[in-house]
Amino acid sequence: MWPNIQKGNKRRIQILIRNRYRTSVCKETTTVTRHVLPNIFTKFSTSPHSSNHKMVSDASKKKAAQKKAAAAAKRGAKTVAAAASKKAAAIGTVNGSSSSDNLANGMGSLAISDRTCTGVLCSHPLSRDIRIESLSLTFHGHDLIVDSELELNYGRRYGLLGLNGCGKSTLLTSIGRRELPIPEHMDIFHLTREIEASDMSSLEAVMNCDEERLKLEEEAERLIGQDDGGGEALERVYERLDAMDASTAEKRAAEILNGLGFTKNMQQKKTRDFSGGWRMRIALARALFMNPTILLLDEPTNHLDLEACVWLEETLKKFERILVVVSHSQDFLNGVCTNIIHMQNKKLKMYTGNFDQYVQTRSELEENQMKQYKWEQDQIASMKEYIARFGHGSAKLARQAQSKEKTLAKMERGGLTEKVTRDRVLVFRFTDVGQLPPPVLQFIDVSFGYTPENLIYKNLDFGVDQDSRVALVGPNGAGKSTLLKLMTGELMPTDGMVRRHNHLRVAQFHQHLAEKLDLEMSALAYMMSEYPGNEEEKMRAAIGRFGLTGKAQVMAMRNLSDGQRSRVIFAWLAYRQPHMLLLDEPTNHLDIETMDSLADALNDWDGGLVLVSHDFRLINQVAREIWVCENQKVTKWEGDIMGFKEHLRSKAGLS
Repeated sequence: MWPNIQKGNKRRIQILIRNRYRTSVCKETTTVTRHVLPNIFTKFSTSPHSSNHKMVSDASKKKAAQKKAAAAAKRGAKTVAAAASKKAAAIGTVNGSSSSDNLANGMGSLAISDRTCTGVLCSHPLSRDIRIESLSLTFHGHDLIVDSELELNYGRRYGLLGLNGCGKSTLLTSIGRRELPIPEHMDIFHLTREIEASDMSSLEAVMNCDEERLKLEEEAERLIGQDDGGGEALERVYERLDAMDASTAEKRAAEILNGLGFTKNMQQKKTRDFSGGWRMRIALARALFMNPTILLLDEPTNHLDLEACVWLEETLKKFERILVVVSHSQDFLNGVCTNIIHMQNKKLKMYTGNFDQYVQTRSELEENQMKQYKWEQDQIASMKEYIARFGHGSAKLARQAQSKEKTLAKMERGGLTEKVTRDRVLVFRFTDVGQLPPPVLQFIDVSFGYTPENLIYKNLDFGVDQDSRVALVGPNGAGKSTLLKLMTGELMPTDGMVRRHNHLRVAQFHQHLAEKLDLEMSALAYMMSEYPGNEEEKMRAAIGRFGLTGKAQVMAMRNLSDGQRSRVIFAWLAYRQPHMLLLDEPTNHLDIETMDSLADALNDWDGGLVLVSHDFRLINQVAREIWVCENQKVTKWEGDIMGFKEHLRSKAGLS
């Protein structure tokens, strides 16, 4: 088992492995094990004695040892839970929340976990680059990633892609909580929740990094005590301490908040006076202010308007450490990312370049793979046919058949090319309803304000018909959602009139609809209760038009993903057969492929559309007109949405 190693060294390696794999046992729980570094096998790679005692360095044996270690760790993870690591806490790992949440996070690390995560760190433990091999991740017993590799290099910005439910957010959580073997000198910020509501101002909440500063100071003291004086690791800690310098902190924090849409007055407001969406912006500002070594963002644009999206894109484009971002916005991924990680078939596939380059590279690779697969299958079929025909013929033919049999066995041992598997694309379908004669919806000299002295709109005159495809843009607070409510009749004008066709049916999608779902009900039961008197098969077909099929229709909606719940809402709206759809941020929980299906369905539908979205690409796909809501007016933008994006970039001084 231990060839060419002196007995003393063999014993030392055994102790080292046992210590590296030591875990704390918790009651009736199964979670995560930290893993042995592969370079433990190189600590004794040289011997003061003869060359006969040199360590085996064959690459294949090394990799086999790594996989064996990971497999052992995975087996252990099924019966052992890792207690909270005091050392990790001391160096400033942050699970994106306010400082008062850290105790809860610490307690969470001792509780029963629904994840099992294993992997082997193959990069140097002091390197700024990370390479993890034999990575496996399970969630509630289901494999999300199996024996894959993850590489995160310093200075690169990664977009994490995959279909809804493939495990993107679970992977981010595993990285953020150090359930994967991340070097401990690298601090992590995983943005998971909005900032806590408190009496602190938004500016103070961003600057409140006392706890992080304390951790960094403790880490600096620890590094100074090392034999090498801390080296580069100590320099990086000092860089972060300098970044938290109080003399520049307020200015930097204010600039970040301003970029995310906070005026000077808003920066002084208490965080408890903000909605959840605005507190999420404060949490995002804090993440950017802290400038961690590893920044993990899950759909960071969900609560932003177009102007803030442009600012965030330009800011992250300059991020010089390690960024991993999950986003449904192709435009955002194109602007920010230098690399793409694609989760598919329980593997992580790495691509160089932004989203467009990833699409092109993936298409070329899959085309070549398909050609190779077809060639191999043709060869196999031909050889099998020859063997079957001539395997028992003359001696000469039998020898040739035997030769082909050996060739076939060699091909199979070497590994055959897998068939290309395409992502399952969900198809949305809206039912055509026929045309109503115009005017369908008219605003006649409409003014509106929640109080008479603070009008949001003044003297609006416009019309929307069934051939209208309008995108409403403008800063948060300009009244885009208010305008949609005036269209539906949920709000009444302060002055003027909103005139609707007598037979007009309007359906509105907004995020609060998901909050009204009874999560104990199934999608099918919900539709049956909302539209009583209909046959079950008819309701199943209505839900199926929006990609929810089979068991997903009959399981409790609490077990569905946010994206699946959004599809239930679309099915509910579409069943009303509206003449006009008003969509307020419909893409927040949809993956890229589902968004494309939604765009195709809207373009094929014969109804009218008014859209509010922070996604430039979706607007570009479906909108024919851009209306700007600002300064109590609604004005038409003379150009397309990409031209409007350049206008916003120029307006913010980012061009």
